This record gives sequence, structure tokens and C-alpha cells, in this order.
Amino acid sequence: MPRPVLVRVMLALIGLGALTVGVWAELAPRSFYDSFPGSGHHWVAVDGPYNQHLVRDVGALNLALLVVLVAAIVCMTRPLVVTAALATIAYYGPHLAYHASHLDVYGTTDKIGNVVSLSSNLVFAAVVLVVAGPGRSGTTANAGGS
Repeated sequence: MPRPVLVRVMLALIGLGALTVGVWAELAPRSFYDSFPGSGHHWVAVDGPYNQHLVRDVGALNLALLVVLVAAIVCMTRPLVVTAALATIAYYGPHLAYHASHLDVYGTTDKIGNVVSLSSNLVFAAVVLVVAGPGRSGTTANAGGS
């Protein structure tokens, strides 16, 4: 798999989750709170009272991350690709740390799903950073070009 394709796929996988969470939390915050991630699982509602403001903030933050990811996918410059990967790590690192230390509210399947889903974004971002490699600011990504 060529490097630009690998980088785009990794960023797109992160973006798919950000799009889903962003749109759902913004347009239907109560549904997101009650039903995320879907299929009968409830990862948000078990961890504190409903707060529309905070749910919508999560949606907006995911949409903001999506903007950076899409820009990196389209432009494929090293600085933007690295920024997208680092933004992903900055968001999902603390998010994973919180959930990993509060797994007692979940059953076994949800514990595994929660950790795997949050960890996968960190793995995808790490792959992007490795593929982008070291370089000078302002250069096209080793991952990039078109």
C-alpha cells in the first residue's frame, strides 16, 4: 500500500468516528447520551447525569477534529498531516486515560469495546506519524504529495 494511501486511510478512519460522534452529539444530544455507541450499548449514560451543553461540546470538538483531518487528507502536506495526528492524540489520549480508569461502570463487552475503539484512534494516529516521518516544516509529507 503506497504511503499516501495508508495515511489517507488512517486519517479517514479517525475521521469517520469523529463525523459520527460529532453529528450525532450535535443534532441529537439526548439520543447520543442515552444510546451511544448504539446496538443496545450505553457508554455515556452510565457515567454521569445528562448535560446537553457538555454533549454538544463533545460533538463540536469532534467536528473540529474532523475539519483538521479532512484538510490533512486533501492537502497531504507533512505539517498538516502531523498536526492532524497530534490533534488526534491530544484528544483521544486523555479520553482513553479517563475511560480506562473508569471501566467499573461497564460490563465486560463494553469495557473491551470502549478501550479498543479509543485505542484504535491512537494507533491510527501513531501510524500516520511514523509514515510521515521526520522532516522539515513546510515540506510535503513523506506520506504525501498526491
